[in-house]
Amino acid sequence: MIILISLYGLLIGSFLNVCIYRIPREESIVFPSSHCPNCGANLKWYDLLPVFSFIVQRGKCRYCGEKVSPQYPIIELLNSIIYLIIYIKFGFALEFFFYAIIFSLLIVITIIDLQHMIIPDILVVLILGITIIYKILSYILYSKSPELLYSIGGLVLSGTLFILIIIVSKGGMGGGDVALIGALGFILGIKKIFLTIFLSFLLGAIISVFLLIMKIKGRKDPIPFGPFIILGFFIVVFWGEKLISWYVSLLF
Repeated sequence: MIILISLYGLLIGSFLNVCIYRIPREESIVFPSSHCPNCGANLKWYDLLPVFSFIVQRGKCRYCGEKVSPQYPIIELLNSIIYLIIYIKFGFALEFFFYAIIFSLLIVITIIDLQHMIIPDILVVLILGITIIYKILSYILYSKSPELLYSIGGLVLSGTLFILIIIVSKGGMGGGDVALIGALGFILGIKKIFLTIFLSFLLGAIISVFLLIMKIKGRKDPIPFGPFIILGFFIVVFWGEKLISWYVSLLF
């Protein structure tokens, strides 16, 4: 099963690369078929084998010799690894499929935000829609309470907090960050989304200082905040309960 999930993650990761390239350019993610952005040559199935094709072709287009970004195999491997982590955490259950889809969408959001400083609305809407479907299925299959008020509370409170931060920071954050944190708040609920917000600011501060010290970024260079929100969400999904329990144990 682990091998199958790894391969599945690689294949989906290959499709994520298509989404990352085309969505910011407002192109269809279905048509036309995959092609080299440099020479326009249509790629064959053997040109699209995740990771393997990149290695065999030495990171170059088979047809024009243009270098292929290492982003492609990195995204494929990252998606595969995340799928394995989800499987280890939840097993082969409804939660696996839900979080696999969510984290794949978040990978796309992360790279687009890093490259273009935008968070496409359609991806956030997809996260909300898939979450609603997941909560309904959980109730039907497992009689698990959807806790809608708890989820809506997470959405509203986290979104409101970020709107206030945007006002105070005078545009230091964008509307996409508000929509993203609201969607993730709908998934996690009130308690865990505030832990996510705390971690996102903590990680954002640490990494931003590192980038400044290493002179990778200047003081006036914009740094997208979406990836920090997503990293905080990742930590909370897999280790949130342990972090909360550890914090409570310090207080009492």
